[in-house]
Amino acid sequence: MDHASARPEEPEIEAGGGCHGGRERMLEAAKAAGKTDGMAQLMQDYPRGPHDQPQSMCPAFGSLRVGLRMRRVATILSGSACCVYGLTFTSHFYGARRSVGYVPFNSESLVRGQLYEDIHDAVTSMAKPDEYDAIVIINLCVPTASGVPLDLLPRQINGVRVIGIDVPGFGVPTHAEAKDVLTGAMLRYARAEAEAGPVLAPRSGRIAEVPTVCPIGEMFPGDPPGLTALLAPMGLAMAPALPCREWRDLYGALDCAVAAAIHPFYTATVREFREAGRKIIGSGPVGVSGTAAWLRAVGEAAGVGAARIDAALAAGLPAIRGIMAANPIAARLTISGYEGSELLVARLLVEAGAEVPYVGTACPRTEWCEPDREFLAARGVHVQYRASLEQDLAAMRDVKPDLAIGTTPLVQKAKEAGIPALYFTNMVSARPLFGPAGVAALTALIRTQTAGAERFSRMVSFFSGVGSGDNAGYGFGGVPAAHPAAKERFRKQREARARAAAAVGN
Repeated sequence: MDHASARPEEPEIEAGGGCHGGRERMLEAAKAAGKTDGMAQLMQDYPRGPHDQPQSMCPAFGSLRVGLRMRRVATILSGSACCVYGLTFTSHFYGARRSVGYVPFNSESLVRGQLYEDIHDAVTSMAKPDEYDAIVIINLCVPTASGVPLDLLPRQINGVRVIGIDVPGFGVPTHAEAKDVLTGAMLRYARAEAEAGPVLAPRSGRIAEVPTVCPIGEMFPGDPPGLTALLAPMGLAMAPALPCREWRDLYGALDCAVAAAIHPFYTATVREFREAGRKIIGSGPVGVSGTAAWLRAVGEAAGVGAARIDAALAAGLPAIRGIMAANPIAARLTISGYEGSELLVARLLVEAGAEVPYVGTACPRTEWCEPDREFLAARGVHVQYRASLEQDLAAMRDVKPDLAIGTTPLVQKAKEAGIPALYFTNMVSARPLFGPAGVAALTALIRTQTAGAERFSRMVSFFSGVGSGDNAGYGFGGVPAAHPAAKERFRKQREARARAAAAVGN
């Protein structure tokens, strides 16, 4: 088959244009290049807020991270060299221990369709079944806007699955949602395989005759055992969580009785579970009320009966209630981030006694976060979906919290103002969230940090004026003196060199 002949005519897109080339221009170019349906699906799955999109790292990092964490899965990026460099740097900064493939291009190879051929050749050369179960190819902004048709790639080469996805910055708002793009695409492929015939069981084996619950969304490693303990009294077990660590885990996830969207933005993934006939629930087991509501929702969806649900409540709630009573929080907080678990964290801390006037999340509002939104709204908490940094900063200045939890730039501004602050991703997401362990970890963290407010005041006073204005940098106590004589001397030297060069040319 002549692959190039099947492609739509390419629009003129600069090879180095990137997502800074203008969202609307790139979006229209992608549609003109034959990706109308794909862009429409992205717009539907990941709607934006009142502003263009939240400020965060390149969205494609989310899909890249999902692929790099899976065994026997290779990942290839197709995009501008600067974008690929940044993404690979970030992936290795976050602990990736494998190579990232890259198919380079220039304006000519992009417009003439050679890039698609180069991608096809790269995938074919890497399709080694003794090394890989699947190869993931991710189109970044420019190839997407140029209509590079990854859907024309073979679904399988030498027994190795081929997954091609478009993850442009002008179509996917956050890197959190980009995790869903790849997870949903893989689950769709695995569902088709499972419907066609027998497939491999997860490496840990299938739990025979025991209904399972599949959590959707990344979790701290200590959370799955906690969820297992909460589910056991209902005769339920944990399916492999998504995003997963191995291709065969996708089959185990699909084999669940209930899918739990603990991170509520996995729209494409939820769609695949619905196509497979699975029931979906939202929220998560945080605090006393959150855990009770979640266990009831799981039990009812799995049809285990009231007696078993009551048994799970009786087994799981006393420990949570005891830890929460022993560790009350008396502090005002603002919470913001782009992980997708911001509402769950806020719900737990509000129940522990914290005052939380504002919660900002870069993720969209979906039906799966409604239980948490309703809980927070009933307690006077303002929830800002698709929050911008400016909205988060304005809330922090208005609330004047005892502790601000947020993104790196917000934490920087907070500390400059002498407000104790925590980076959500590195400090909050790096701890358990669910069940007794979540209550113990987060209440201890908040109590410790809010106890250090006076230390921040001393720090601001000590460093007052340093690093700003005339004191930016090192070694100067004021503005360096101007040296007009030296400036004039350098000017004369440049003119002399120019005259000498002109004389040589003549």
